[in-house]
Amino acid sequence: MKEKRALLFINGEPPEKLPVFESYDLIACSDGAFHYLKSLGFPLKKLDFISGDFDSHSGNDALIYQEKFIYTPDQDKTDFEKSLEILKQKGAATVDVYGGSGGEMDHFLGNISVAFSFKNRLEIRFYDEFSTYYFIPKFISLKGVRNKMISLYPFPAAESITTSGLHWPLNADDLSITSRIGTRNFASEDEVTIEYESGDLLIFIGKQYL
Repeated sequence: MKEKRALLFINGEPPEKLPVFESYDLIACSDGAFHYLKSLGFPLKKLDFISGDFDSHSGNDALIYQEKFIYTPDQDKTDFEKSLEILKQKGAATVDVYGGSGGEMDHFLGNISVAFSFKNRLEIRFYDEFSTYYFIPKFISLKGVRNKMISLYPFPAAESITTSGLHWPLNADDLSITSRIGTRNFASEDEVTIEYESGDLLIFIGKQYL
C-alpha cells in the first residue's frame, strides 16, 4: 500500500495563512480545529475526516458533514493522539500538523509528548508562525537554512552530538534538559548536518535570525 502524506489541524493557535493542501493524500482535523477552519475559509469538503466527541457541534454542521465525523470519546487520549491513530490506520506515513502550539503551554507540551510516542510509527512535523519543529533521526542534513534559527532540544537527553554549519558547533557534546540544551543557535552555512549517537532530539527551525 502506498504510504500517504497527511495534513492535520488540531485545536491550538490557528495558522495565519492556510497551507497549500493539494499535495496531501489525507486531510483531517480535530473537532475543535473545525471551527477555525470554517472561519479561515478552508474548503471543508476537502476534509477526509473530523475526529472528536463533537459536544460543540450542532445544527447545519452536524447535518452537512456528518459522514466525515469519526466519533472518538476516549477521555484517556487527546484529540491529537486519536487523530494520529486514525491517520496511521488510513495509511499515513508523514503528518504535517498545524495548531500544535499557542495558547496554554500544557497543551503544547502534551502535543510534543504525543509526537514523541508516535516517532517510530509516523514522521510528524509541526508548523506555526515561528518555526517548524520535529524529532530528528540520528543523522540529518538540512539545506537552504543559512541564517535561520536552529534550536536543538534534548528529550530528555541526547549524547555525542556533532554538527556542521551552525554558528556555535557541537563536537561529540551531550545535551540534557537538566543541564545543557542547544537552543537559539543559527545556521552560518546553507547546509547544516546534525548527528548523534543516542537519545532523542527535537529540532526547531525558525525564521531568519539575521
